Amino acid sequence: MEQRHLGRTGLRVSRIGLGTLTWGRDTDEHDAADLLKTFWEAGGTLVDTADVYGGGEAEYVLGQLVEGLVPRRDLVIATKAGSVPDPDRRFDGSRAHLLSALDASLARLGTDYVDLWQVHAFDPATPLDETLQALDLAVSSGRARYAGVSNFCGWQLAKAGTWQLAAPGIRTRLASTQMEYSLLQRGVEREVLPAALDLGIGLLPSSPLGRGVLTGKYRKATPADSRGASDHMAPFVAPYLDDAATRIVDAVTTAADGLAVTPLQVALAWIRDRPGVAAPIIGARNSQQLTAALSVEALSLPDEICQALDDVSAPVHRYPDQDWSTL
Repeated sequence: MEQRHLGRTGLRVSRIGLGTLTWGRDTDEHDAADLLKTFWEAGGTLVDTADVYGGGEAEYVLGQLVEGLVPRRDLVIATKAGSVPDPDRRFDGSRAHLLSALDASLARLGTDYVDLWQVHAFDPATPLDETLQALDLAVSSGRARYAGVSNFCGWQLAKAGTWQLAAPGIRTRLASTQMEYSLLQRGVEREVLPAALDLGIGLLPSSPLGRGVLTGKYRKATPADSRGASDHMAPFVAPYLDDAATRIVDAVTTAADGLAVTPLQVALAWIRDRPGVAAPIIGARNSQQLTAALSVEALSLPDEICQALDDVSAPVHRYPDQDWSTL
């Protein structure tokens, strides 16, 4: 698998990443082992997790598989901290919480360091410089090699990235930002992506297949074995089952038929090759699904197909996101 630099850093990652959102909950250790081995054998390196996935079980399962199944040196392990199971405070970006969470993640992962440590979301109740100082301390102590953020909107990312660049050699530049991005969700193109491109921050798209909808499997009905049919994941899939999404899925399916490939391959190739994207994160349920996704490595979409998909899925960009001088 082709390797890419993560943002304007020396860290290289596989251009498809493996997500672990369901590990330790819907995906048991046996299935996780099959996924990790399939991914590694295909040349994949970036494995993304978080301290809240499965209540910590995702990190624990990954830690049980590293070394015994896949050499630690062959993986780029990325995790996140900052989300908390508190109905009154969803995110805690305080230095105290973040550094304690990192230590707990390292213990579950069974490693001395993570390759990429990310703040899971912006915390409006904590000064941003305090949150970012936790990243600096994590890197300077060797517990994290690189640092990033997740779910920061445009101004938050720009402020954080600029703050880190203001003291080179002292503060750790942001390597990445992880955001939902797909043909069904292009909101990051308004402000987040322009900020990331300007600051040299790599984009790691989550849900690059539109929460599974872009595979086309929901076109006629909801498959009984799909996430959309499960009680806890159905609300996650439902927003992308409207008429607007249907038109986009139909266009993807038409393109796939014309290229003699699958809708999954078309949707994933489109997002993988968007400007600023380092590695879409795939959350496959089993090794068969993952193998199907990894087969996109050999596919590059023709310019005409890319343009057609751009047009059918284009978000509305008006003042002040676009050139307002023409208004």
